[in-house]
Amino acid sequence: MAHQVTIKDIAKHLNISVATVSRALRDMPDIKPETRQAVLDLAKEWDYQPNVLATSLVKSRTKTLGVIVPDLGYHFFSSVIKGIEAEALYRGYSLLLTQTGESYERELVNLQTLSRGQAEGFIISLSQETSNYDHINRLIRKGIPIVFFDRDAVGIDVSKVMVDNVGAAYEAVIHLYQNGCREIAFLAGPRSVTVSNQRIEGYKKALQDLNLSFKDELIVHGEYNLDKAIALTHGLMNLSNRPDGLVVVSDRLAVGSIMALRSKGISVPDEVSVVSFNDEPICSFLTPTLSSVAQPTTEIGRIATSLLINQIEDGQEFYKPQVRVLKTHLVIRESSKRK
Repeated sequence: MAHQVTIKDIAKHLNISVATVSRALRDMPDIKPETRQAVLDLAKEWDYQPNVLATSLVKSRTKTLGVIVPDLGYHFFSSVIKGIEAEALYRGYSLLLTQTGESYERELVNLQTLSRGQAEGFIISLSQETSNYDHINRLIRKGIPIVFFDRDAVGIDVSKVMVDNVGAAYEAVIHLYQNGCREIAFLAGPRSVTVSNQRIEGYKKALQDLNLSFKDELIVHGEYNLDKAIALTHGLMNLSNRPDGLVVVSDRLAVGSIMALRSKGISVPDEVSVVSFNDEPICSFLTPTLSSVAQPTTEIGRIATSLLINQIEDGQEFYKPQVRVLKTHLVIRESSKRK
């Protein structure tokens, strides 16, 4: 159904009273077994859930937002949350914060738990494993507002706050080319992560504009995992036509790439130049220091929260989803600037 299912919907469909449906759902006595079973079967088919939130809102607003991110250990996500919290406090809201650990299963559990509680809406960055969006669509059908940030879900019509990942990757490749690189590889995230795919798009566009040939073997995919980054970088360096430039989808993975290059005695940036994304504090402490694309993290959080609260307060039926795309800038350090 297009809206959140109520016991009135079930009662109307089965041609019985609302009180009968209520008693059947609560397993009360004096209900015919076949009637109880019909109610339970339809409730399951229509994904009926007691609307705890709606009940509480009749009495008073909860003014609580649910926030779900992949990993609080990432500087990017913790910085975005600072912006979310600042805007939420300014607008008189509080937060319920969870992390998925990049697990689809944990994402399901977290979303289910918070949606049955007091969260009036959600700010979400999807896990790297998420490619099925049924759990998101269920919330949308129930009229619960959602805003995505950083990681998108193609085909899901909700508000989104992203950065220009295509333009950011394009700029990174141009920079490597201007510093002498001609065989430029891309160490990407999982194929399901839209952010990574958008950066690949920018990478390819830059190669085309520079008249550099695109080679499938120079794009490698892996989880957001240090050991995986090390292994993938070793694989790239073992190619017969070894890359002399490397764009890495995140700073955390770039640390693994630089470790792998150092273990093989490859000089950065003289033999292989490296650029990554997120501009985490660690970039300034690595040897060599790491060139990275900086994102307006606090602004991402503030805008995502403002969009969500506006949607909650204006009413879901009157609100049209919005997409905000913010600019980035490349911070050039030692890892990509050749003498």
